[in-house]
Amino acid sequence: MNLGVGISAMIPNVAAEEEIDDHITLTVESGVVGGVPGYAREFGTAYNPRAILDQPYQFDFYDGGGLDCAFLSFAEVDVDGNVNVTRFGERYDGAGGFINISQNAKRIVFSGTLTGGGLGVAIEQGKVHISKEGRLRKFVAKVGQISFNGRLARERGQDVTIVTERAVFKLESTGLTLTEIAPGVDLQRDILDQLEFTPEISPNLTSMDPRLFVSGRMGLKENLTRKPA
Repeated sequence: MNLGVGISAMIPNVAAEEEIDDHITLTVESGVVGGVPGYAREFGTAYNPRAILDQPYQFDFYDGGGLDCAFLSFAEVDVDGNVNVTRFGERYDGAGGFINISQNAKRIVFSGTLTGGGLGVAIEQGKVHISKEGRLRKFVAKVGQISFNGRLARERGQDVTIVTERAVFKLESTGLTLTEIAPGVDLQRDILDQLEFTPEISPNLTSMDPRLFVSGRMGLKENLTRKPA
C-alpha cells in the first residue's frame, strides 16, 4: 500500500513504533519512498528509504493516482467537504504539494483539531477533556478558499475522512457526516456547538477507538497481519 504524508508528519513515527513501517510504503513529496520519513526540520528526508526519486517524478506518481491513501492536514472545512489550507483573510500560504497529493489519491484522511487558537485538551483515564476551547472556528459555513473540492471528490468516488481530537467525519453524498466521537466528549457542547453548520449525524454513531486515548502501542501490526476468519 502506497501512502502519501503531507503536514500530518508524525504518522511515520507511529508506524515505526507500531512496527508496521515494513507493511506499508510511506512517501513524501520531496521524493523519498519507503522507510520512516522525518518531520519538523527533517521534513522531506527519511530514515532508511527504499528509493529517492527526483521530485518531478514523485509528482508524476501522485498525479497518476499512485497513492492508495493520503494523510493531509486542514485549516478550514465546510459542510460540503471543501478544505482550505491556502488562504486566510489576506494571508496566502500557498498549496505546496497539497493539490497533487489530494486530487487522485483513492482515500484521503485529513487531520487537525476541531477548533484552533489556544485550544487546551487533556486525556484523563482514557477520556478526552477540553480544558480550554479554541477561539477560532475551523469548521465553517464556507471556507475562505477551496484547496480541496468536496463535490469533485464525491464525483471521483474518493473516500474522504476528517479526523479531529474529539470527532471523526466522513464525506458522504449529502455532505459531512459525523460518524465517531471521543470518549468523554459531550456531543452538543464539545462538537455541535463548535461548528458553524449542522452536519448529518450517522445513525450508527460510535465511539472513537479507545486505544487512541491510552499510553502504549495500539497493536496495529496484529490488525494488519491477522488472517481473515
